Amino acid sequence: MTTGLWENWVLPGIWITIQLTVYSAALAAVVAFAVGAARTHRSKAVRFLAGFYTEVFRGTSALVLMFWMFFVLPPLAGWQLVPMWAAVLALGLSYGAYGAEIVRGALNAVSPAQREAGVALSFTPWQRMRLILLPQAVPEMIPPFSNLLIELLKGTALVSLLGIGDVSFAAYLVRLATQDSAQIYTVSLVIYFVLAFLLTRGMRALERKAKAGIGQKSEPALKGLSLRRPGGPARELEPITRGGGAS
Repeated sequence: MTTGLWENWVLPGIWITIQLTVYSAALAAVVAFAVGAARTHRSKAVRFLAGFYTEVFRGTSALVLMFWMFFVLPPLAGWQLVPMWAAVLALGLSYGAYGAEIVRGALNAVSPAQREAGVALSFTPWQRMRLILLPQAVPEMIPPFSNLLIELLKGTALVSLLGIGDVSFAAYLVRLATQDSAQIYTVSLVIYFVLAFLLTRGMRALERKAKAGIGQKSEPALKGLSLRRPGGPARELEPITRGGGAS
């Protein structure tokens, strides 16, 4: 692959993929927190509407939704969406529906005693959410959100079907220009892996910070198994080394 192809197609494709991931993730996060919180609301009507949204967008293909927003919505609404924003809307709304279930589950996992304490302190629903529920629920949300973010990154490859010059579309153009599929698609795999790895490391750092904010420690790596005898202290089993055994 020549330097010109790398600079003119692949590098801009990486930047567009990053933009799509950031914009779609931001929209998905807003939707996830809004709909997820609505799923725990006291009003049955609010819970029904939030559940209806979740089921509709979880049961709809993101690709078909993207095409619908780009080809069908403009005649109905009277204005045209550029391909980039049609893709962001489709991805953000679709993945936001999955994220809403993560938020709902984490909020419901908070001890009811914590909610009752907020009521006893005369906190408003918003104060209970902001000061009690979210600080405890957010650390539990981050690992599944990390997985969802990686899926969103890989899902951005769908936008190439709208002619958006992301990594996948750039790889297709380079293949047409060079007639070499192995090199460019191997490079594409490496690019997606590097981006996913960086996202994973960033989310892990965010998880550690969120846990530290509520006095929790990150789970350390286990050095050995821990056994506890009835009525006795825990005893760690040292790993067996070659040429010897555990005493």
